[in-house]
Amino acid sequence: MEPRDRLPVTLGALVVVAVAVSAIRPKSHVTWLLEVAPILIALPLLAWTRRRFPLTALAYWLIFGHALVLALGGHYTYAEVPFGDLWTDRNHYDRFAHFVQGFVPAVLAREILLRRTPLRPGRWTFFLVSATCLAVSAGYEFVEWAGAVIGGESATDFLGTQGDVWDTHWDMLLALVGSVVAQWSLGRAHDRQLAGLSVG
Repeated sequence: MEPRDRLPVTLGALVVVAVAVSAIRPKSHVTWLLEVAPILIALPLLAWTRRRFPLTALAYWLIFGHALVLALGGHYTYAEVPFGDLWTDRNHYDRFAHFVQGFVPAVLAREILLRRTPLRPGRWTFFLVSATCLAVSAGYEFVEWAGAVIGGESATDFLGTQGDVWDTHWDMLLALVGSVVAQWSLGRAHDRQLAGLSVG
């Protein structure tokens, strides 16, 4: 196995283990499946594109971290993850997860745009990545809405609103903030890895 292949294969194997562990006596098997569904879709897709479109190490590590966030939330439900309600009455793990929902896809969207379009790092890329992450978050809220319509009361754990009528708005705002923070904080490091990837 080539050195470049080791990281995605190792992280993918660890994600499989994490998902398997999270499936052991979850609070709700239906909620668990809904929460880990993005992992079950992304893993085969990443495996399929690993050789034709390998990602930067930064992107793989962030995807790995995002998968762990989803697996943990799927096991406990976002409203009941331990330590998510420190110092407040509300469990903020859901808020954290939606920040991550913008933070991680920002690097992935940025990578795809910079490698597959004429775009270069700068304002337009920043704007388009942010808009893409906000659109993905809004799309996920539609999925949650559909789950509520289909599942009724049984979808409460999946929604994770915890009684907040503005939960959907908070979710989308935090995803947008996550995308902005990711680009500001990781943009230069990401550019260096992209340059190395094109040379390697």
